[in-house]
Amino acid sequence: MINWPATAEEPPVLSAQLPLVSNPLYSYPFASGHRFPMQKFSLLFNHLREIGIATQANTYRPGRVRGEVLALAHCPQYIHAFCNNTLSPSANRRMGLPWSESLRQRSLISPNGTFLTAQLALKYGMACHLAGGTHHAHYDFASGFCIFNDLAVTARTLLAQKKVQRILIFDCDVHQGDGTARILQSDTAVFTCSVHCEKNFPVRKARSDLDINVAAGCGDQEYLDIVNAGLSQALRLARPDIVLYDAGVDIYEHDPLGLLNISNAGIRERDRLVLESCVTQGIAVATVIGGGYDRDQLALALRHAIVVEEAAKLFNAALN
Repeated sequence: MINWPATAEEPPVLSAQLPLVSNPLYSYPFASGHRFPMQKFSLLFNHLREIGIATQANTYRPGRVRGEVLALAHCPQYIHAFCNNTLSPSANRRMGLPWSESLRQRSLISPNGTFLTAQLALKYGMACHLAGGTHHAHYDFASGFCIFNDLAVTARTLLAQKKVQRILIFDCDVHQGDGTARILQSDTAVFTCSVHCEKNFPVRKARSDLDINVAAGCGDQEYLDIVNAGLSQALRLARPDIVLYDAGVDIYEHDPLGLLNISNAGIRERDRLVLESCVTQGIAVATVIGGGYDRDQLALALRHAIVVEEAAKLFNAALN
């Protein structure tokens, strides 16, 4: 029997404020020349605090996830090897990030952050994790900057705790959520939908319950039409109690790893569309930020803030 841990140091969240989940350990000193923008998490939180969306009253800080919880979605031997820095050189290369104690710490917190966000969404209708979306992490190996798959861990944990009966993972990162699809391929209570650029990483695609391939160079209106139709289909097929929404911003027209042609306005409309669809149908929605690789990390953080800003608008409007 799993001894479920306390999920967070919980502030007195007011129902009139959108619940946010973050941890200062998400960003740590990191090689400036590396492709992964490690400072975007702290920049995102600071921006949301400056504009008044993040306050002491509505920000939750998740703690470390227990190994037995991770093992609901990951191989125990892999968990041990990563945590003890005994992965093979080839496995480390596939991970794409240099191992460090700081990386170990944040990798053990982030899955719990998404799980906490989902719990808050079930309680308040909507909540946002200022990290997460590590959808390339597979059962027994890391890939594409993703060590542990927070979406799969959260889905399996919600079901194990009988908090929900059906889950939709709606993934709009520009890259296919291959790790999520493979881990959850036999889970009939979880519906995985990935809306991604067809000519992008990973080269070998997995099979989600619903894969929606977007052509390279796709612009705002075509993309929004695709997302709208895909979301409608996914909601109809999944009949979820909660949506885990990966709001990746690497669809942005100038993202170095994107290949799509989506503006900031297009990203905002996508996020509004997804969130509003869930609110209108009375479905809880938990957001994660997903990918984004702009060298200008402040601009990138502002882009990741879009989904939180749109969530705050809808959350506040629902109370009035």
